[in-house]
Amino acid sequence: MIYLKTPEEIEKMRKACDLTSRVLGEIASHVKEGVTTNHIEMIAREFINDNGGKASCLGYGGFPAAVCYEVNETVVHGFPSNYALREGDVIGTDVVVELDGFHGDMCYTFAIGEPAPEVMALLRTTKEALYKGIEACKEGNRIGDISNAIQTYCESRGYSVVREMCGHGIGKSMHEDPEVPNYGRRRTGALIREGMCLAIEPMINLGARNVVIEIDGWTCRTRDRKPSAHYEHTVAIVDGETEVLTTFDYVKDVLKERYI
Repeated sequence: MIYLKTPEEIEKMRKACDLTSRVLGEIASHVKEGVTTNHIEMIAREFINDNGGKASCLGYGGFPAAVCYEVNETVVHGFPSNYALREGDVIGTDVVVELDGFHGDMCYTFAIGEPAPEVMALLRTTKEALYKGIEACKEGNRIGDISNAIQTYCESRGYSVVREMCGHGIGKSMHEDPEVPNYGRRRTGALIREGMCLAIEPMINLGARNVVIEIDGWTCRTRDRKPSAHYEHTVAIVDGETEVLTTFDYVKDVLKERYI
């Protein structure tokens, strides 16, 4: 069942999404060569707690962290560890924060130093695909229009689309109906309506689309161990328009010329 939000609820979503965006900005100031993902996790937890939020992922179904870490071939749901980031790595940090009973969800994939040109091209294409999906997220369109926009944009450039993981509705729960796949046919799926809040999140691979789940039961990585990229925003349909509730502006302020 799709839960359509009232204007008052969407205002709460805005506040939750702003805090989520600020968390990602704080993470951006610490993501660099030599830093461990355990250290980033500590920073993120402190920032969320200090600003009155709750880390939505922490404890969700037994997940052990506040943030999902996606280093190189990890697609999503990676755990923090003592792994120290290295020159040429890429790392997605997927953050979900609850504030006053509502959730914000977003992800940004960072480049450490100078990754290979083909990896940087993957990151740029995946981020561009996110905005192609957002452009297709219009009242009166259908979820399949978002899915198809992402799929066709990425596949036309030689990349593959992960099919086992997808975007979703969001609000009082971190995951709500409808699912928002990153592949599909236009004019199919749920009708996009006033009050919908969606997390749109292309997960795109440099190699084949096939993925495996590690023995921990969570970490999803590419089967061929080639890099993957992941970008995400939370959006809402407000007064017939699509409003992007999360923002990469805080990340951009930190990274400056390194912003992808």
